[in-house]
Amino acid sequence: MAGAQPQSVSHHNARIDVVVVGAGFAGLYLLHKLRGLGLHVKVFEQGGDVGGTWYWNRYPGARCDVESMQYSFSFDNKLQQEWDWSERYAPQPEILRYAGHVADRYDLRRDIQFNTTVKSAVFDERANRWTVTTSDGQATIAQHVVLATGCLSNARTPEFRGMKDFKGKVYHTGNWPHETVDFTGLRVGVIGTGSSAIQSIPLIAEQASQLTVFQRTANFSVPARNAPLTDDERKSFRDNYPEIRRQAREDFKNGIVQPIPDRGALDDPEHERREKYHARWTSGGLTFMGVYNNLVLDQRANDTAADFIRERISEIVSDPVTAKLLQPKDHPVGSKRICVDTDYYATFNRPHVTLVDIKAHPIEQILPNAVRTGGKDYEVDALVLATGFDAMTGSVAKIDIRGRGGQTLNDKWAEGPRTYLGLMSAGFPNLFIVTGPGSPSVLSNMIVSIEQHVDWITDCLSYMRDRGAEVIEATHPAEDKWVAHVNEVAAGTLYPQANSWYMGANIPGKPQIFMPYIGGVGVYRQICNDIAAKDYEGFAMTVGARPKEAVAS
Repeated sequence: MAGAQPQSVSHHNARIDVVVVGAGFAGLYLLHKLRGLGLHVKVFEQGGDVGGTWYWNRYPGARCDVESMQYSFSFDNKLQQEWDWSERYAPQPEILRYAGHVADRYDLRRDIQFNTTVKSAVFDERANRWTVTTSDGQATIAQHVVLATGCLSNARTPEFRGMKDFKGKVYHTGNWPHETVDFTGLRVGVIGTGSSAIQSIPLIAEQASQLTVFQRTANFSVPARNAPLTDDERKSFRDNYPEIRRQAREDFKNGIVQPIPDRGALDDPEHERREKYHARWTSGGLTFMGVYNNLVLDQRANDTAADFIRERISEIVSDPVTAKLLQPKDHPVGSKRICVDTDYYATFNRPHVTLVDIKAHPIEQILPNAVRTGGKDYEVDALVLATGFDAMTGSVAKIDIRGRGGQTLNDKWAEGPRTYLGLMSAGFPNLFIVTGPGSPSVLSNMIVSIEQHVDWITDCLSYMRDRGAEVIEATHPAEDKWVAHVNEVAAGTLYPQANSWYMGANIPGKPQIFMPYIGGVGVYRQICNDIAAKDYEGFAMTVGARPKEAVAS
């Protein structure tokens, strides 16, 4: 981890074309592509190795909710043909090994500086260059900066009264120790019931002598039905990868290939609808929400899916009171990212597992050896904070980014993030964001969206170089129009009804606006391609000292 901020700053004078912040999947592919353009690139990574979110999220049961054969790079056919995924849903250690393999295969580590936090990035309007200051006291000057900081990489730690007095170990699922954590014989408290809690609780319950789960908001979860991949299953994907990848990019809103629904939920009689839901429940995975084409558009249709899941919870969980608490009632199913689990609900049938409702009785205080809520003390030896992330903007907000006129990005985004296409923000020239707010991002298979953004950014930089353009920036009118479009599309769905991290609702004081673009990865890709084909319409470019809306082809 990076050390304290040095008192003095020294300048790194080597010519750097692009500084990339982050060495997760986006940073790795960026480095590979930018090198292919002959550009000099420097990557700064806060962690001790590559992998991004998969470097930090090492909690028990951590795995991807997108099937592994689709959650992988497509840019190199040899890579996708040669890498052997072991399971339907890859576990965190395997995904981290994959990231390391990619870094080694393309010799990427030599341009990555690990254990380094980017503190600030300041744009010099006279020189048209960014000065990037890092935690080691270096200042690097570059023409472009790309923020590949990830959407779920800034762990949120709530400020409970008395937390500093707790005598046991405290863990956060988003910043888990690298060494093995053994809960055998311990009384463990888990705060939160989002995705990381839903994955980790069944495994923690196998070790702990007593597990107390503190739930504020119940979340919908469907079975993963995880299993080892067979050689035939891997071969089927590999033989059909060209078409599978094309479909993921163009045909599916979330970038995940699955059966395409041809009707809405209310178009089928109830018995047929239930049969279809049951079939998806049995097969498992995120495709449950793809049974019908209107589940996130029509409340009555959504209710049929939500009721089905609530019924399954009642069937699985023996205690009616616990089952009722575990049934989500405050948001439409799918309006928060649906969770994928292995035996989550069944875990609450274990005699040593207790569910505590902290929506009705919020946590009052953390005592030296207990959690106090509702006037009752629940004794614990260790605490696990499964309290999520400051999603999409949190990691960007930690950097002091200053654009034209010294304006900070945090000030500009004080009432919610504003971008053009989720790629740039007006007033911050030559600063790109990968899978930023205003793009499909977290609503999609992230690898599909990462590859699309990296390809678009590198094509843009190549276009600029061919035409002698030195600066590119989003125009305010284009940005305003895009922000309005993102909000308009979101308003036509059920998503804004949920107090979700998509809205920033899990962070006290954070403006609540719907951050990702819900129009779908295929539609979004075409919009981006059309804008590029129109000489980057909505972006202003500068050739030398000459600003232009677009540089003539």
